[in-house]
Amino acid sequence: MIAMPCWKRSTDIHPVSVKSRDQQQLQQLHGLRETRKKSCTQRINLLRGKLCEAWIEAPTSTVAFIRAASELVEQPEVAPLSRLLHIVLAEINLYEQCMAECEQQLKRWHADDDIVRKLDEVSGIGLLTASALTTAVGKPERFGSGRHLSAWLGMTPREFSSGNSRKLGHISRQGNIYVRTLLIHGSRAALLAAQRCHARTPEKLTQLQRWAVETAARIGHNKAAVALANKLVRICWAVWCHERRFNGNWQSVKPA
Repeated sequence: MIAMPCWKRSTDIHPVSVKSRDQQQLQQLHGLRETRKKSCTQRINLLRGKLCEAWIEAPTSTVAFIRAASELVEQPEVAPLSRLLHIVLAEINLYEQCMAECEQQLKRWHADDDIVRKLDEVSGIGLLTASALTTAVGKPERFGSGRHLSAWLGMTPREFSSGNSRKLGHISRQGNIYVRTLLIHGSRAALLAAQRCHARTPEKLTQLQRWAVETAARIGHNKAAVALANKLVRICWAVWCHERRFNGNWQSVKPA
């Protein structure tokens, strides 16, 4: 028998933290909401497709489309399918009610959670992302720094280095896909808000917003959104571990 090589020593393996019953229930609640969201998106795309095949123009915005859908399915072009399309529309409304109930449940569960409230104050981090992040991480002390947490979530670049040549590629995309998706979507919203503020009142920009706008101008909107998400993870770790409020103009003091 050939002995298999040991690629990893036992000291290199970081144990997974055991989640409490409340954390498991919160993850299940997030999973229920995500499943309802995917089902709702499928029904909306289905309804859009049927209306488009009948040459019926529909609003581009999802909110406006749902508001006008009850009238659109009554058009004579889709009269034979009107009853079935109403069923699809009822499913969309049901899924939206389920998502709203999940969000209300999250608000009730985190009403007295001081950590979630502090993370909620971070730009681009809402209640949903703060709740998912605290549930997935559990104890932030097991991460030596914010960069360790960012790497755990797959937000740091994958390295392709050889000898004296160092090359960084795209983000590793390891770890929790759901939390990483929420962080990137939140950073997109924060970047758009910073760009609007830069166009109207640039003097009101915080240091974080100014950095995001300058980064977007240098490397593009999508890459800047991911870079901002990486920075937001580190900010969340600092707010969480040092128990301080978020400040967009915060400057860390380097030791002498």
